[in-house]
Amino acid sequence: MDAGRAARPSYVRGADHPPLLDQTIGQALDRAAQLWSEREAVVFPESGHRLTYRQLNSQVNEFAAGLLALGMEPGDRIGIWSPNCLAWLITQHAAAKAGLILVNINPAYRKHELEYALNKVACKALVTASSFKSSDYMAMLCALAPEIRYCGPNDLRAENLPSLKLLIGIDSSELAAVMPFEGVSGTARAPDLARVQTIGAGLRPGDAVNIQFTSGTTGAPKGATLTHRNILNNGFFVGEAIRTTQADRICIPVPLYHCFGMCMGNLNCVSHGATAVYPGRGFDALATLQTVESEQCTGLYGVPTMFIAMLDHPRFREFDLSSLRGGIMAGSPCPIAVMRRVVEQMHMREITIAYGMTETSPVSFQSSVDDPLERRVSTVGTVQPHLEVKIVDEAGQTLPRGHSGELCTRGYSVMLGYWQDEARTAEVIDAEGWMHTGDLGVIDDSGYCNIVGRIKDMIIRGGENVYPREVEEFLFKHAQVQAVSCFGVPDSRFGEEICAWVQLRPGATATAEEIREFCRGEIAHYKIPRYIVFVDDFPMTVTGKIQKFIMRDKMIEQLGLTAEGTA
Repeated sequence: MDAGRAARPSYVRGADHPPLLDQTIGQALDRAAQLWSEREAVVFPESGHRLTYRQLNSQVNEFAAGLLALGMEPGDRIGIWSPNCLAWLITQHAAAKAGLILVNINPAYRKHELEYALNKVACKALVTASSFKSSDYMAMLCALAPEIRYCGPNDLRAENLPSLKLLIGIDSSELAAVMPFEGVSGTARAPDLARVQTIGAGLRPGDAVNIQFTSGTTGAPKGATLTHRNILNNGFFVGEAIRTTQADRICIPVPLYHCFGMCMGNLNCVSHGATAVYPGRGFDALATLQTVESEQCTGLYGVPTMFIAMLDHPRFREFDLSSLRGGIMAGSPCPIAVMRRVVEQMHMREITIAYGMTETSPVSFQSSVDDPLERRVSTVGTVQPHLEVKIVDEAGQTLPRGHSGELCTRGYSVMLGYWQDEARTAEVIDAEGWMHTGDLGVIDDSGYCNIVGRIKDMIIRGGENVYPREVEEFLFKHAQVQAVSCFGVPDSRFGEEICAWVQLRPGATATAEEIREFCRGEIAHYKIPRYIVFVDDFPMTVTGKIQKFIMRDKMIEQLGLTAEGTA
């Protein structure tokens, strides 16, 4: 490589075509109902719900009008706390049409987290399921606000949740303050329906429409505030990358509360006239495989752990998945071996990898269906249209191509900021509008990006930088290993040592020394894990991201370490 090429900066800019959608989400749904009136918009096989775009738009308008009739005003926040269901989808679109700001509540939240989220953004209304898995939502709400048992519908006055006035139950409930979801539309009258149209005409693409809480691994969760322009365009361009058309039926087992489901799923489908198929309230490998076959899905979304669960399901080979052509894998790095199995065994020859974060709506990079398989399994693709990305060092200077540094994004996708938190917003969005992601990336000479880790995840052992993903990719090649996650723990001599949590394949056996022997002579000695722990599963977020901070804390306690690495 000549000196000129070597000095080329790690800066890339996406295409400026097609143009950005200059619409609100409500206008996009109206357009879909006009263009694809009788095409299926959404399918929920578990509950039996099937709606055309005309039917979906009608139900959304009625629910939006009902919310206004019940006293909600543009700019008010409405929370939703529920697994995937039709009510979630209707609430998403109705909030957008009524000028409300939808607040996504993680289905895994417990009482303390729920209270924090509702009060942080002053939710005036909450749409909620009764329960999901081990979470009894109504019991938690009653513990927070005993007034729910005796206050009337739309007249909640709770000491601990002072802003919350309207509680809408997706499932039947005997609690006095809970209004049935189906009853909301019934409160609407002709003037309310007309007001939905009037409000919609006055909304702008740059208006806030959604608040999504970050994971909160280092302090209280932050409410990323997103606009119509942010998430509608991101859903559209993600769909363009996978060549979505009105003929597509996309299977979406990822949660709606997360950008993957509500933006890359719902808004991709609405902006392209495709059908969104949700196989269940939460992810189930068997239900997803059954749904792909029965609904003849052409696309499938998921995080790597979901694809692994489907591929390794004992009944996997019973299903005809030949209708699939592609989809998206995102959420966390995918082992190369898994990606190859997805392409070969699930017929997903056009599957793409996407990378992003909630604060960028979410996708910044995505591979193309035309990219050679090696590119699609080893990178996160190229920059999305209308976005800029650069890789910088600790001083904020743009690095040359091929060098690892912090990935920064700028463009239409960057959030407005964290809700009512200027200080934390300023920590991540600089004066020039660059979102500092905290992710370590490398951009090659062709503009492809590889995410090599998180700045906070990087292990520094004896002065050597170790990227956990590199060690994980190597250990994944071991025949007995199904999944692996590496992280650093304190050490008095080297500063940090590497710990690997290893999940073996069903029926497989291995020892820690066998794993270390597998590494010797193949990777540098300082990258070989000192601690190897065999586990049945990993602590994960709902979207399949492994929570390494929990694993680190457990190992520090188990090994009797302190922050300095001594017992």
